[in-house]
Amino acid sequence: MRAVFIGAGAITVMTARTLVKRGHEVVIIERDKGHIDALSEELDCGFIHGDGSKPAILREADPEQTDFLFCLTDNDQSNILASLVGKSLGFKRMVTRIEDPEFEHICVGLGLEDTIVPARTIGRYLADRFAGHDLLELSAMIKDEARVFSFVVREEDAITIEALDLPKDSRVVCCYREGKFTLPKQVDKLRVDDEVVVITHSRNMTELEKRWGPHKQRRHGA
Repeated sequence: MRAVFIGAGAITVMTARTLVKRGHEVVIIERDKGHIDALSEELDCGFIHGDGSKPAILREADPEQTDFLFCLTDNDQSNILASLVGKSLGFKRMVTRIEDPEFEHICVGLGLEDTIVPARTIGRYLADRFAGHDLLELSAMIKDEARVFSFVVREEDAITIEALDLPKDSRVVCCYREGKFTLPKQVDKLRVDDEVVVITHSRNMTELEKRWGPHKQRRHGA
């Protein structure tokens, strides 16, 4: 797979380093030429010098051949603009980093499905650790062919869980309604904007993505 990053901050470097080790192709777009020169000595990936919110620069990154565009600069407005430009140029999927949660509803309204708020995610994790819970243990529990998929309920999906007609070896494990965790029953009816979490076999992921993937709906930020 191929990933393009805008902004060469700490999150980009750590993620890019891992992806390169796993054999993926990585390209980093960065304004600071000196930073590029320093990183090129430690990262075996491609670099583009320039402003990642500019269409001409993003075209150099080859949108059609890219699986993910990560907009991870330290400026929320730049990340939102870069994501919109990337979307217009045909990037398959954009991940938009924002630090100010007030921008989240704007991202949703603009159709930016994958918005992350790092401070919120870290805050939740630390609070859970304080309470004696380690959410990272969940990743270790999802083994073999098990996968987790989530989607946001649209009007046509506002039906009972048992009527969703999920693929074989799939089950709704929980829902979030107005941000609150619930354990629904099969006969419970879903509401528009509920977030539904499904555990399923890996062979079902393509079918679930076609039905509820990010190209068909918005997703709430992390």
